[in-house]
Amino acid sequence: MAAMESLIALVNRIQRACTVLGDYGGEYSALPTIWETLPSVVVVGGQSSGKSSVLESIVGRDFLPRGSGIVTRRPLVLQLQKVEPGREEYAEFLHLPKKKFTDFSLVRKEIEDETDSLTGRLKQISPVPIHLSIYSPNVVNLTLIDLPGLTKVAVEGQPDSIVQDIESMVRTYIEQQNCIILAITPANQDIATSDAIKLSREVDSTGERTFGVLTKLDLMDNGTNALEVLDGRSYRLQHPWVGVVNRSQADINKNIDMITARRREREFFASSVDYKHLAGTMGSEYLAKLLSKHLESQIKTCMPGIASLINKSIDEIEAELDQLGKPVSVDSGAQLYTILELCRAFDLVFKEHLHGGRPGGDRIYSVFDNQLPHALRKLPFDRYLSLQNVRKVISEADGYQPHLIAPEHGYRRLIEGAVNYFRRPAEASVDAVHFILKELVRRSMAETQELKRFPTLQAEVSRAANEALERFREDSKKTTLRLVDMESSYLTVDFFRKLQQEDEKGGTPPSTATTDRYTEAHFHRIALNISSYIRMVSETLRNTIPKSVVHCQVREAKRSILDYFYVQLGQMEGNQLAALLGEDPELIERRKQCVKRLELHKSARNEIDSVSWF
Repeated sequence: MAAMESLIALVNRIQRACTVLGDYGGEYSALPTIWETLPSVVVVGGQSSGKSSVLESIVGRDFLPRGSGIVTRRPLVLQLQKVEPGREEYAEFLHLPKKKFTDFSLVRKEIEDETDSLTGRLKQISPVPIHLSIYSPNVVNLTLIDLPGLTKVAVEGQPDSIVQDIESMVRTYIEQQNCIILAITPANQDIATSDAIKLSREVDSTGERTFGVLTKLDLMDNGTNALEVLDGRSYRLQHPWVGVVNRSQADINKNIDMITARRREREFFASSVDYKHLAGTMGSEYLAKLLSKHLESQIKTCMPGIASLINKSIDEIEAELDQLGKPVSVDSGAQLYTILELCRAFDLVFKEHLHGGRPGGDRIYSVFDNQLPHALRKLPFDRYLSLQNVRKVISEADGYQPHLIAPEHGYRRLIEGAVNYFRRPAEASVDAVHFILKELVRRSMAETQELKRFPTLQAEVSRAANEALERFREDSKKTTLRLVDMESSYLTVDFFRKLQQEDEKGGTPPSTATTDRYTEAHFHRIALNISSYIRMVSETLRNTIPKSVVHCQVREAKRSILDYFYVQLGQMEGNQLAALLGEDPELIERRKQCVKRLELHKSARNEIDSVSWF
């Protein structure tokens, strides 16, 4: 096989693989696509433009469905392969790989049946192509893609959107830069109104990718010709226009074969006064050779870029498959191992937040360094130790019996009441750290990529972690409030002894008269003493509350946030483990698509490597 023929055969094989593995390109593909990069000749024309007749003339066989309205309702990838003279002509469909068709009327029926199997009989259209290969000594190596004919109105049984749907499908193909557009226009129609030319001009304004074909030259009014179009004066393209003469409907009704039709076409141009000088560059046989040569050249030009794109896409798909992960094992032991590994991955991320490898853990220190000291400073001790309140508490503590030397019961009551104010900042510190830990759990869950593919397990791990944090909070609150209560349960006696000793050193005699307990100076002195003691208690709690919170909450979260969940896992049956590893159906489908697309790309790479196209 010659190098160029190998290239066309190469593209044919890759196109067939694309169809088998679901790569149709365009808006129908959410994955890297090869289909759109492959050079191809796309046949575009309005209904009744003679599009089907041109294809049959190129093939030399009568094999396409005919009728009114939209006959072509799925893309037809027509791969022509030249065989040695004398060998039998036959056709093969990709969806029927082991069946050879030598009767081409059966080819027509199979196209109709295969179209109806996907679109029904209601004139719907589908982007899924039909692949037809024709092996014949009478064809050139060429691949053509026939698309539904452009239309202006929907017929009965078609959705109102059919006009736009067909145009969108055609655009999907001809917008690709490696696409060669074969624009079919009837000669008995004004070129300015040609649907094919209008659409091709929008996507190929310079005409570099467009080959214009004029059909029905034999049906023009007497005294008129299409020379202005064929010479490129009416609408210039970078490639020459080609005129063809197809079989008329009467010829088809009379079963005029394609060999006779080709001979008549040659005779028409050779004998025509208008077109005799162009006879060598007219007709379906010349058109087929022209397209084959240009397609071969286009493939050779594009192949290095296609090979590079395929390698890049393989890397991208493999990276995505790594992220999606392998399918879950059905073995319960393997499932348990997988769950434990996923839990460890979450636990590692969570600890990194606490240790400082990831942001968030520093907010806990901020609670102790800013929030707690600020809350302690804001406690209303000035109001609580006002002279009026001190007098009231001391008097109530003395009752009917005034204190003799110092109001000890009053001191204790005042201190107990003051210490109670520390409960709220202590609880607030516990709660603040709890909410930070909950936020870190939420962040860690979102950042554990491995868990995202298992939403049920993700939810269970999140639930278990938050339940553990609730238990830690309750323990921390009990311990921290116990520290506060301890400060009022046993007073530091040495503190008050030192106060008395300082007073004696300063020459201030202790008050002994019962009347002294009613003076403001006496109550003021009591308030100062208690205020000094409370400041000492505040400094103590400022240091011990963080210790309690970290010990009961942060330390336990680091050590055992999922311990209870691990116990539960050990008690689960196989079906329960499988339920935890249930994946999002969209993710499962995405993995399947990626696997198929990776298979396609690797197959295409192997095909390209097997052909010498340099």
